[in-house]
Amino acid sequence: MREVTPKKIREMKGKEKITMVTAYDYPSALLADKAGIDIVFVGDSLGMVVYGDNNTLNVTMEQMVFHTRAVARAVKRALVLADMPFSSYEVSIEEGVKNAVRLIQAGADAVKIEGGADHEKLVRKLVRMGIPVMGHTGLTPQRYLRLGGYRITGETEEEIEEILRDAKALDRAGAFAVVLEFVLADVAKLVTEEVSIPTIGIGAGPYVDGQVLVWHDLLGIYESSPPFAKRYAELGKIIVEALSQYNREVKAGEFPSEEHYWGYQNREEFKKKARRALEKLRNLRS
Repeated sequence: MREVTPKKIREMKGKEKITMVTAYDYPSALLADKAGIDIVFVGDSLGMVVYGDNNTLNVTMEQMVFHTRAVARAVKRALVLADMPFSSYEVSIEEGVKNAVRLIQAGADAVKIEGGADHEKLVRKLVRMGIPVMGHTGLTPQRYLRLGGYRITGETEEEIEEILRDAKALDRAGAFAVVLEFVLADVAKLVTEEVSIPTIGIGAGPYVDGQVLVWHDLLGIYESSPPFAKRYAELGKIIVEALSQYNREVKAGEFPSEEHYWGYQNREEFKKKARRALEKLRNLRS
């Protein structure tokens, strides 16, 4: 068992801020774990940042299992959390259970489900089976069509009520934490005070129990990122500069230089061996 467990995450509420970051492959997960991140999250955001889709709706269970397995191999300390993709749990509780089991068998320590009150029975069922669940309310990307796009939530009384209802339902069902995405900070603070489980925010202000960011946003891989994401590095620029220099040096004949390859120290010995090898080839052809 990894050091960071769902139980430990729950116990961190009000005591220590929780860090969570997405990772979709072995090297990324290895680095996140080495950095001391609490939760390494295989998010369905991979549809957009890895596969170039415009949304997360086309992500499949096969993709999630594939990427979860790679991440799980790398992580030794952090909790590995895997997203339940769109249509993997909405059809029926039985379908949701089957797909959650697939992610756990791929190496995840817990699964994340978008929505709250609508899936209270499924969350309760999974928890009773021994599968830890993290919920997700506020802006739920899998429901962006109903929401009218990717927008801030919690501006109306109805939205505040829905967010609270979801969070409380998840708490009641036994979820160990809930993500609050793109929620007004005052609303996120209210939810955090009203539930016993940790709240993990993304674009939800400072009053939550933890924060999550997407790998590519945090590291500045792409030219732009959402307004709520802080760019801690500009790796996209650094990578392009490195590749451009490599391209120039190869075309100019500057790479590889002597320290990057090996040859015979005794040139006469090489010539003899090469001559004999060529003679053998000629004899084979004849």
